[in-house]
Amino acid sequence: QVQLVESGGGSVQAGGSLRLSCAASGYTYSGYCMGWFHQAPGKEREGVAAIDSHGSTSYADSVKGRFTISKDNAKNTLYLQMNSLKPEDTAMYYCAAGCRIATTDIVSFGYWGQGTQVTVSS
Repeated sequence: QVQLVESGGGSVQAGGSLRLSCAASGYTYSGYCMGWFHQAPGKEREGVAAIDSHGSTSYADSVKGRFTISKDNAKNTLYLQMNSLKPEDTAMYYCAAGCRIATTDIVSFGYWGQGTQVTVSS
């Protein structure tokens, strides 16, 4: 069974940085396509970034140039480096797996973590 466990969330001031991690288990990690989503209170869950088994990436327009998705196959861990954080980045961030190509389309993912909270103050 696929298990995804996020960590690294927290509270920062605008302009600051955070790095989220997602520890994955239960499948052949290196062959999997994975992504990050976020969900603010009262809003739908939205794609942030994704990376496929070949290392190709996709980003939401709102985070391009500020966020970087990467993975360490040896550690079975997915990362999201978030720089120049803005108050509008405040949300619960979820790790997801199961896509075939790098996409931020939520319907492409079948496995989800429990989420980690990111709060950015102005």
